Formats: sequence, C-alpha cells, structure tokens
Amino acid sequence: MSVRRFWASASTLLLAAAAALGMAHPASAATGGYVALGDSYSSGVGAGSYLSDSGDCRRSTKAYPYLWAAANSPSSFAFAACSGATTSSVASGQLGALSSSTSLVSVTAGGNDVGFADVMQDCVLSSEATCVAGVNSAVGQMNTALPSRLDSLYASIHSKAPQARVVVLGYPRFYKIGGSCIAGLTEKERTAINDAADVLNGVIAKRAANAGFAFSGVADEFTGHELCSGDPWLNSVTIPVYNSYHPKAVGQSNGYLPAFRSAV
Repeated sequence: MSVRRFWASASTLLLAAAAALGMAHPASAATGGYVALGDSYSSGVGAGSYLSDSGDCRRSTKAYPYLWAAANSPSSFAFAACSGATTSSVASGQLGALSSSTSLVSVTAGGNDVGFADVMQDCVLSSEATCVAGVNSAVGQMNTALPSRLDSLYASIHSKAPQARVVVLGYPRFYKIGGSCIAGLTEKERTAINDAADVLNGVIAKRAANAGFAFSGVADEFTGHELCSGDPWLNSVTIPVYNSYHPKAVGQSNGYLPAFRSAV
C-alpha cells in the first residue's frame, strides 16, 4: 500500500470512529435549530439578567441555553423554558417551537411535578420531622407518578422533533454535608434533601435512556460548590424568594453549561 493510500485509509477510519463516538454532534447541532425547553433551572432563575419579554418565565441571558447558543450560533434558537414548568406544562405550552428541522433540544423537568419548591419551603419554615416527611412524600411521587409523566413528555418531544438530539439535564444536590453552615437546616434535613435529588436524577436518567435521549447530570459539576461549601454556586434563601435554591450565574456557566456541552 502506498503512503498516500495508507493515510487516506487511516483518515477514513478516524472519521468513521469519530462519528461512531458522537464526536460530530457539536457541529451538527450548531448547524440546525436549537430549542431549550424546561423549568426554572433551564430558564435561568437565580442567575439574573432576565430578558424583558420573558415575564414571569424569567429567561436569563446567563442561563446555559442562552450561553450555548451565543457560543455556537445555531441556525435558529428558541428559548421556551419557563419558571414553574412541569412535565405537563412543558408538553402543552413549549413544544410549539419544535419541528422536523430541530436538531438539538435541551430540557429540565420533574422537580415541580413532585412539589420540590413546597418541600423546601416546609423545610425552612417547619420542624425537622415535617421537612423529612415532605421529602419522603416527594420521593414517593418520584417513584410512582413521575415516570409516566416523563415518558409522555419525552414521547411528545420525539414526535415533534424526530431528528433532534435531545439532552435531558438533571438537578444539583443542594448541600455539602458536614460543610461550613452553622445555622439553618439540620444535617438530617440536608441529607434527606440530597438523597431525594439523587432519586429524582436516577428516575429522570432512566426514563431519558428509555426514550433514547441523552442524560447529563450536574451533580459532579456542582460538587464542592453546594450550599455550605464555602463557595456555593446556588442561592440559599434569598430575596426575591424565587431565586432561592436556584443556580447563580456561575452555576449556569460553570455547572450546567459544561454538563450540557459534554452531551451535545
């Protein structure tokens, strides 16, 4: 075999291997339309710099979908994620942005279905027993009602955007156990909340895999930057209250964005 033919064959094999490993995804995603779906963790609540036309959805220019679109220039970008969204409201109110030409979709959904915001409110305002009971109730919903709701949402996304690569993102653990916090919730409450986040992420990951979607967790990215870590990328209880327990701008850029980028 000539040297020229050898290198031509080697290049062909390398390109085939790259495609098989998904290394071509970023280029293909950037050339097609990108639609960002989901709840407040995708809209960017807690990061500030909200788009004036987004109203109570609070879509931020510092949210990971906006940052990714700015860096990769997809042929179109629809930022549909909205604060407070559930699986059903995503399905009923956000999927109009999808089409057969959509090549990339991101989505976070599930936390509001199990009432996690109410659970956190109870944990802050009520007793340890009330908090743990609320967390356990939410975990029960994660294991019973949530899977079918996720299945329904994911099926609808695939139906409307059959050619798209869909990246489902998870939620961070809120607390560093044994960390620097000297007041607030007890360690038992913090541990229960973290464990619930792990259950939620596990349920979402399984349903995403069953749908043929990519799942990208963010727990690893946020490790060392939870509340009580000394360098949190999450807001604690704050004013305005809707920012509480949501990623700061740094949590979007250094936590969610890398997790999304790794799965595109």
